[in-house]
Amino acid sequence: MSRHRSDSSVQAGPSQRQLRVAELVRHAVAEILARGEIADPVISGHLITVPEVRMSPDLRLATIYVVTLGGKDESAVLKALEAHHKFIRTEIAHRVNLRYAPDIRFRRDDRFEEAERIDRLLRSPEVARDLDPAGPSDETDDPDDEEIKS
Repeated sequence: MSRHRSDSSVQAGPSQRQLRVAELVRHAVAEILARGEIADPVISGHLITVPEVRMSPDLRLATIYVVTLGGKDESAVLKALEAHHKFIRTEIAHRVNLRYAPDIRFRRDDRFEEAERIDRLLRSPEVARDLDPAGPSDETDDPDDEEIKS
């Protein structure tokens, strides 16, 4: 019997190598965007952050999640980034020491919007009423009632 489990149905998280390379790619793309190395009016007219990069297990595909500060024209920014993906891929290849330059694709990161939506829900009066520990007290909590019962 083998010591190592080779069950392909078990989904493991990303490996340390995937995480390390993803972080290097994230830094490289963030640096390219921060320095304004892409000559495109759409990209240079927006502040773009790169909160996450996910690498495929073979390190040949990098999914780069981007957010425009202010959340305006995100589709135009994504189109502009896709239009310059060859330049960005070449720059990643120069900055990150890998056997193969990963193919890149850009995606909109909507985690911040989702977190904001959940925060709004938690602050809503209906949820606040349910979470308030000083809400209407139960009749069994009255200490005067215990004297009557005993």
